[in-house]
Amino acid sequence: MFKLSPSSLNLFLECAKCFWLQIVKKDKRPAGIFPSLPSGMDKVLKEHFDRFASIGKMPPELKLEGYKLFDDFEKLKKWRNNLSGISTEIEGAVLHGAVDNILVHNGKMVVLDYKTRGFPLKEDTAGHYQLQMDMYNYLLRKNGYDTEDYAYLLFYHPSHVKETGEVIFETSLVKMDIDVNHGEEILLKAIKVINEEMPEPSEECEWCKWRER
Repeated sequence: MFKLSPSSLNLFLECAKCFWLQIVKKDKRPAGIFPSLPSGMDKVLKEHFDRFASIGKMPPELKLEGYKLFDDFEKLKKWRNNLSGISTEIEGAVLHGAVDNILVHNGKMVVLDYKTRGFPLKEDTAGHYQLQMDMYNYLLRKNGYDTEDYAYLLFYHPSHVKETGEVIFETSLVKMDIDVNHGEEILLKAIKVINEEMPEPSEECEWCKWRER
């Protein structure tokens, strides 16, 4: 059974051939050097949010009324883990994802995802994560949980260094509408592709152009 994820579906949108090779032939694009800072930030942010969840409060950077942090820590631990995560089977494939955090609002879940970047947001920054947010909500709903029709992205970016040496980060909270039906359409198209012959590469795919050369 083929295993898919939000990131592999983004690859499908970028280049169907690269996606097919990765999922069917286990032939991945060579990975570039990945900075360790985002992984380190991810760890400390989860610890930071869990401290507030354990006392029933919201961290100061989340200026939201009527919300609380999801406090089922055992379930959240599983959903955060890349090996376990949250998954569902569809059309002979498994879709799997790992969330950062969950908010609760009016009895419904709201996906909260942390992002670390080097610069303030641009107008189109949040849009790059649309499919990821759609699929996280799709997974939760397929597992029997109600979610709101939106998610939150919380961006952290460095602002300045204090005289005492601490690096100060600014935050930007972005509310995003989600569309699980559109996400499912992309998922089903991707599943159709992996069950067929290798597709043609995208015209814009630099990796496929390099391979051909």
